[in-house]
Amino acid sequence: MTLIKSISGIRGTIGGKAGDNLTPVDAVKFASAYGTFLKNNIKKEKLTVVIGRDARISGLMIHNLVVNTLIGLGIDVIDLGLSTTPTVEVAVPLEQADGGIILTASHNPKQWNALKLLNAKGEFLSGEDGARILEIAEAEAFDFSDVDNLGEITVNDAYMDIHIDEVLNLPLVDVEAVKAAKFKVVVDAVNSSGGIIIPKLLEQMGVEVVKLYCEPNGHFPHNPEPLKEHLGDISKLVVTEKADLGVVVDPDVDRLAFVSEDGEMFGEEYTLVAVADYVLSKTPGNTVSNMSSSRALRDVTNHHKGSYEASAVGEVNVVELMKKNNAVIGGEGNGGIIYPELHYGRDSLVGVALFLTHLANKKMKVSELRASYPEYYMSKNKIELTPQIDVDAILQAMTEKYKAEDIKTIDGVKIDFAENWVHLRKSNTEPIIRIYTEAATQQLADDLALRIIDEIKAIAGI
Repeated sequence: MTLIKSISGIRGTIGGKAGDNLTPVDAVKFASAYGTFLKNNIKKEKLTVVIGRDARISGLMIHNLVVNTLIGLGIDVIDLGLSTTPTVEVAVPLEQADGGIILTASHNPKQWNALKLLNAKGEFLSGEDGARILEIAEAEAFDFSDVDNLGEITVNDAYMDIHIDEVLNLPLVDVEAVKAAKFKVVVDAVNSSGGIIIPKLLEQMGVEVVKLYCEPNGHFPHNPEPLKEHLGDISKLVVTEKADLGVVVDPDVDRLAFVSEDGEMFGEEYTLVAVADYVLSKTPGNTVSNMSSSRALRDVTNHHKGSYEASAVGEVNVVELMKKNNAVIGGEGNGGIIYPELHYGRDSLVGVALFLTHLANKKMKVSELRASYPEYYMSKNKIELTPQIDVDAILQAMTEKYKAEDIKTIDGVKIDFAENWVHLRKSNTEPIIRIYTEAATQQLADDLALRIIDEIKAIAGI
């Protein structure tokens, strides 16, 4: 089963049978449900939706299906063409549109695609709204427009440039300082739309750019998730080019990772830590990340006399808590930077611009900047159980076992020990418990994970 229907949209592999994969039929069905949801909830004569896509091979096909479905519902479409997730998020409020759709499967391999759904603020839909769209899709409760009331398409391919302008105009982005630093940067954009927008942003900041996999043809040269094991090519190129750093983005440009000048990973967990360090030094305040993110953000926030809080996993949850706590910066440990000064969405462009400003101000190498932050190491594991085993009962038993510790249960079970932590989350789709641990060394993180796995196995009797 490779069609995943969730509150954040619909994601699946291209081809195969309708209902089992993301076929043309499924793309039309869920676009119809989203359009119908907007019509049911926004009482306007004419609705407008912004649409953009990443460079996936299937992108144009899915794009045409979705655009024309909305037209059939009588909804006007502003077509951004090749774009990024944060660009569409920026475009929706600027266009005073009623919603937005990004056609991207984010960091998933090339056979995947997805519809990511936005509200009128350019933010991901709430869980409640997402559930309603799934209901409409299931019931196929669509009512299409007659020929005199079809929607219209307006093509606007200027939004990547507009997005860059919006980033460069931010008060904390110091273009002149970056220009003076004369940085040389290697960019790996995994042959998607980041290959257009990230080099363009860097060039406008006076950076010398070396492009690696920046041709937006959708043929991903490696697994597009920006993890160390996938980034051997850029690590080597940064060293041979004697570059100051490497910049890596995923296909839809909402995840950001850096490579230090010595070819070592800066660490995707530390993307947010470094950017937050800079933002908090200029605008003191609060921060938010999700429960599975590094403790280093808390330490940096405390250093700047702010308050840190962790949300449940998922961008919607991070944004909700950021608004509640008036956070000045937040995001996720997967390299997602959310800077509310521009918009409430993960945005690699904002991350790059703020990071380079920070680096220019610090006048140090990337490896030196990384060494200035608290050292934490993560271990990510999972334990597969049989369908007969009650996962909730296991999590309850672990909560009871460690009730003397600092425990949070808003998203699985997170146990905060004095020197380390463990986060247990159950999968919604299979009998798996995911186990995240963090400690002062890799060995300690791995050892803690093994101990917890043994304890779970003992409780489950396996």
